[in-house]
Amino acid sequence: MIILASGSATRAAMLSAAGVSFEAKPAPVDEDAAKAAFRAQGMGARDLADVLAEMKAIRVSQKHPQSLVLGCDQTLALDDGTMLDKAETHEQLATHLRMMSGRTHSLYSAAVLVRGGAPEWRAIERVKLTMRALSDDFIDDYVAAEGDAVMGCVGGYMIESRGVQLFSKIEGSHFAILGLPLLGLLDHLRVLGELAS
Repeated sequence: MIILASGSATRAAMLSAAGVSFEAKPAPVDEDAAKAAFRAQGMGARDLADVLAEMKAIRVSQKHPQSLVLGCDQTLALDDGTMLDKAETHEQLATHLRMMSGRTHSLYSAAVLVRGGAPEWRAIERVKLTMRALSDDFIDDYVAAEGDAVMGCVGGYMIESRGVQLFSKIEGSHFAILGLPLLGLLDHLRVLGELAS
C-alpha cells in the first residue's frame, strides 16, 4: 500500500479506479509560501510542479519512513510563461478565463514517489490546451454555474464536466489533466511489485 500525500478527491478516485491500494494523508505544506519562494528564484511552471510534488511527498515520508509516498502537484502557464494559480474568487476566475480565452496554455502534472525521505521515481507530463475564444456572456454563465465547483482547480475547469466546453484542442493525457501522470505511475508500481504484472 502506498500513501497519497494529497487531499485531492480526483487523484484518489483515479487511484481507486485503477485498483491501487492507498491511504490518503495530505501533506502539511504551505503551498502559497513555497510557490512564492520558488518563483522568486525564477523557477518555471514545469520545475515548480516537480519540486512541490517532491516537497509534499518528503514531508509525509518523514512521518512514515517505511512507506512509499506519492506526492503530486499541478501548475499552469500561459503561452507567454505567465503562471496562474487557483482562483480565489468568482471575479478572479472570470479574469483568468479572459486571460486564457483564445490562447494555448500548458498544464504540468508532476508525481514523485519517495521512500525514507528520498525520491526514487518521478514523472512530469505536459498537456497543451487551446481554449476557444470565449464571449463575456459565456464566461459569466460558466462562472455562475461552475464557479464554486472549480475553485480548487488550477485553470478553473474540470475537463470531465462542463469545463470541456472551454476548449477547441487538447494535446496530452486525460489523466494528467486530472492531476496525475497515471500510466507512468502504474508502470513503476508494477516494477516495484506493488501491482501485479
